[in-house]
Amino acid sequence: MKLPRRHFLRLAAGASALPAISRMTWAQVYPSRPVRIVVGAPAGGGIDITARLIGQWLSERLGQQFVIENRPGGGGNIAVEAVVRAPADGHTLFLATPANAINATLYERLSFDFIRDIAPVGGLMRVPLVVVINPSLAIKTVRELIAYAKAHPGKVNMGLGGAGGVDHVAGALFRIETGADLTFVPYRGLAPALTDLMGGQIQVLFSSIAASIQYIKAGKLQALAVTSAVRADALPDLPTVGEFVPGVEATQWYGIVGPKGTPAAIVDRLNQAINAGLADPGLKARLAELGGMVLPGSPADFAKLLANETDKWGKVIRTAHIKPV
Repeated sequence: MKLPRRHFLRLAAGASALPAISRMTWAQVYPSRPVRIVVGAPAGGGIDITARLIGQWLSERLGQQFVIENRPGGGGNIAVEAVVRAPADGHTLFLATPANAINATLYERLSFDFIRDIAPVGGLMRVPLVVVINPSLAIKTVRELIAYAKAHPGKVNMGLGGAGGVDHVAGALFRIETGADLTFVPYRGLAPALTDLMGGQIQVLFSSIAASIQYIKAGKLQALAVTSAVRADALPDLPTVGEFVPGVEATQWYGIVGPKGTPAAIVDRLNQAINAGLADPGLKARLAELGGMVLPGSPADFAKLLANETDKWGKVIRTAHIKPV
């Protein structure tokens, strides 16, 4: 049967409106049950605390519980695998960190492609690292540290919170760009590395601000610079490493992603709620206590950050021949 042109156009218009109606429906009913935020780290650290802060905000904002699920192990890859295999309905999310950008090159065989298999939702914050040394070295600037390392080849040990972490690739980038002779000493976490730095067993560390600021203020560690592109609010008098060595920049960043195929309406709803939180004075203050600078933006902004970080650290890992332990 041949349809009259006017009837056909009405049907076509109705069909074209279905995706828009579907998107509106998704946004209206989401979330319909508790939401998991999977974290590839144990409870209690900065990653976990950040997830719980944003989870609490989203719970209050969106009217459902956002529950943190810690899945440490495998360099964070176990948690990613669980998320990319979850239904793409917005009820399983993941707290992304630099480990995910680093692991794309660090591990030769992964069962997923992080960039391909996730849907970026939005950034949360950046946390600079701070370059700290034992005060006995009597070094006051990054330039003096570079000169000292070159003058004492093989005798300047840089502690690492763990092989393949953001401090490792940041240290490798620093070594590549400066030619400083630094020997990497991996530890099982940042706490024992800080203990040995204060004890003189190692000479330098790229530490998180939250873990080291108490020792800096007490005079037990000498802070030289932060690794962010701009000076950090938590240590405003410190210069950036880039002021001495242009191009050396590294931060511990956090953001939210979901499985690939998560409806755009859900992604947008989550992104708007997250950005509202990053503008909230109370939440901003809590994140600042962790040394963080908020990272608002669109899903596309966070997708660009993920792509840039993956490319940047991939080049450093290949140049420095970094391998997972």
